[in-house]
Amino acid sequence: MADSSEMLSQMRDISKVALFNNWLDLQIAAASLGEVELRLRWRPEFGQYNGFLHAGIVAGLIDTACGFAAVTMVGPGVLASQFSVRCLRPAVAETFVVRGRVVKPGKQQVFTSAELFGLDGDPAKPFAVGDALLVPT
Repeated sequence: MADSSEMLSQMRDISKVALFNNWLDLQIAAASLGEVELRLRWRPEFGQYNGFLHAGIVAGLIDTACGFAAVTMVGPGVLASQFSVRCLRPAVAETFVVRGRVVKPGKQQVFTSAELFGLDGDPAKPFAVGDALLVPT
């Protein structure tokens, strides 16, 4: 991939075909080699019974950020073979930000990580963190 604007455009094109991302109205805010930033505006249907962001949405955001980060380095054909999420505190924000990055790229496996926090919050105090192992297809 050439430059950040080209990567950003490609990530947005890929996201448009993912029905889950469309339902979320997930925004691809930034993309550069090995890194992405995604944003999600809160909607009540994303909440669990106490009004916090549902862990299923948290996991989906971590997975998606890790996948997009991998795409910036190895191209659009990647699948998660394993991922894990650690919820650190209740996720409450008007806009959520998830940043994914490649830890170690490879031809057979791509190791990635991501952090979820609020746009107006302190990135050093994430709501959740996670990692994923992706395989190029």
